Amino acid sequence: MNLEENVRQWLTDEDILREVKYDENADFHYIVEFPNENIMDVVKPTGKDCIIVACATQVAPQHTDLMKASDNKTRKDFIMELNFGLNNFLVDYELQIAQDILQQFVITEQIFEDGLTKNELIRTLKRVFKSKLHCIWLIDQKFGTPHVNTNVSNQNDMFI
Repeated sequence: MNLEENVRQWLTDEDILREVKYDENADFHYIVEFPNENIMDVVKPTGKDCIIVACATQVAPQHTDLMKASDNKTRKDFIMELNFGLNNFLVDYELQIAQDILQQFVITEQIFEDGLTKNELIRTLKRVFKSKLHCIWLIDQKFGTPHVNTNVSNQNDMFI
């Protein structure tokens, strides 16, 4: 089997493949649900010898409102703590920040073809998810209230 067939079979075997997307910039692009109710992308960019596992998350409006209401030091300390925490996961990430308020975060990890196994793919999915979970927990710890819904939305089309 080739790379695409292997990845598709592994995702199917674990019952996490949800959608095959057409992507003109990719040899293949899969939407996976891992774990339940968490959407992630598995993409093989055209001309690259790796796959990318990615998860984009929009911060809930309730939390951005609480961030806006907080003082500058609290917001800056939160962003610094978020950066330090994500660095510990050894993932790549991009924070979309406007006026020290986190709007969205994208977490990615690449696996080069020579190291791609089913075990490494699943471990990478777990690492990306746990990085996302770290962000959600930190947001909730710093800006959550018992009356706020802590659900965050996923963005499926991060590679447009």
